[in-house]
Amino acid sequence: MAASVNAHGDTQKTLIDAYEALLVHVAQMHELVNAEQWEDLIVQRTHYVMLVERLRGLDSTVLLDDAGRQRKAALLEDILEYDADIRRRLVARRDELGKLIGVSQRQRDLHRAYAPQQGIYSGGDDGDIT
Repeated sequence: MAASVNAHGDTQKTLIDAYEALLVHVAQMHELVNAEQWEDLIVQRTHYVMLVERLRGLDSTVLLDDAGRQRKAALLEDILEYDADIRRRLVARRDELGKLIGVSQRQRDLHRAYAPQQGIYSGGDDGDIT
């Protein structure tokens, strides 16, 4: 038999359609990364994980013929390419935010160190201005 159908009626077409939907979704996430729309990306990432979980269930129950396996492999290649680029961009964003946090902490430390010498309130518990 070219395609196995389980008790839930999952077919080869359903599985390939799910991979195609995942590809569309990851392409949209890639567009969000390129536009630096980080909050929207996080929301979409949640939907992506749900699609992957659904796909995992389908993948374990549906047998593909040769054409189906080839189509799945091509879709997976595209999905993984987008995913890898998204991950690279997220790591770069994380590093950028880390640098900004470091600069902010240094500025705060400098302010705390030099503000008392300039007659600016030091933020102590006694409420005195130094």
